[in-house]
This record gives sequence, structure tokens and C-alpha cells, in this order.
Amino acid sequence: MRIFDISVPIAPGETPVYPGDPGIEIESWSSISNGDGANVSRLLFSTHTATHVDTPAHFIEGAAPLADLSLDIFIGEAQVVEIPAGVRAIEATHLAAHDTGGITRVLFKTRNSAFWENSKGHFREDYTYLAPDAARTLVTRGVRLVGIDYLSIEQFNPVRFETHLILLSNGVVIVEGLNLREVPAGVYELICLPLKIASGSGDGAPARAILRAWRRTDAPR
Repeated sequence: MRIFDISVPIAPGETPVYPGDPGIEIESWSSISNGDGANVSRLLFSTHTATHVDTPAHFIEGAAPLADLSLDIFIGEAQVVEIPAGVRAIEATHLAAHDTGGITRVLFKTRNSAFWENSKGHFREDYTYLAPDAARTLVTRGVRLVGIDYLSIEQFNPVRFETHLILLSNGVVIVEGLNLREVPAGVYELICLPLKIASGSGDGAPARAILRAWRRTDAPR
């Protein structure tokens, strides 16, 4: 069974950060080379760094935080939908050509995935995003998790975060920062586990995400 690692590595100066978010710092706290008993690193970065989960609490005050989300949302059958390279905004018309057949987890592979090949810490403002009308279509289809292959599912610098609000207010969890460059379109098993952060606002967390190839007839919903 083939496993695709669709997570983006976290590295200072290499991993892009959404403008305005904290930068990535990974420092040595103790090291064997300095005479310490063990190597220990200190991490400092946003909950929305690299591959990460957005919860309803990210944009909606009083909504469900990370700790309240059921893990079954993050594990199970997922469809990778490939969007043509010329598309900047994924709209409802693009979804019409893709029958998700009742699948409740949809991951969008776009031109964005190529950005990860040599990003060198540079944030791309021209990434492909999910338009609000497409978000409404996914909600209507009963989708519970939507993933995209850049650091935001929303158009850069929007007047209102409409796509986020449509999805999150309907209980749809968002996974951002996926790398789907090596993944052909199709149906897979998704395993995407966010860090179990139990304090703060519960707005989200970095995650390790993989896809496992399987026959659809074997896949639990």
C-alpha cells in the first residue's frame, strides 16, 4: 500500500509564513555537543504553520475549539480533486465536473502544490483559493473536511473571510498547507492528526497528514 506524505516541512527560512503570523523559530535548548545529557529543541511558531487545521474557533467566537473536534473527521475516505493549472479561483462551476459521490473529505490539488518545490520562505500572494460559491456547494454536498495545497483556503487579503465563515459555521473543518504534488487525483484514505493543543483559543494546530492508496470498496466512510 503506497503512502503519500502530504505534509509541508517546518523549517525557519524555508517554510513560508502567512503575512502577519509569527515567524518560525527552532532553537537548541540543550545539546550533547555542549556537554548536556540530551538534545532538546525549543519551538516557536503559529498554530497555522505549514500543514495545519483550522477549527470553527479560528473565525467564530465561542465556536468549537480543537479539543472538541472528533478525530473521525480527520481519518477516512478522501477524494483528491485536481484543478487545472490555469484556475486561480475554484468556483462552483469547477465542482460540477467532479462528482464526489457522497465522500465527506475533499482535498484540492492545484497549481499551488508546485510552489512547495523551492519556496525558500517566500509567501505567494497569487495562490489558488476556494471561492465562496464553491464553499456553499461543498456544504450542500455534506462535506465535513476540505483541504487545499497552500497556507489559506481564502483569497489573499479579503475584505471579509467569507469562505472560511461559510465552511466553519457549518462545521466543516479546513486543512491548509497540503503538498499534493506527487498525488494523482482519486480516492484515498486520509490520516491527518493535529497536535493536541489543550489551551489557548483552540483555533487550530499543525498536523502531520498522509494519504494511503486503497480500493474504494475497502474504504470506511
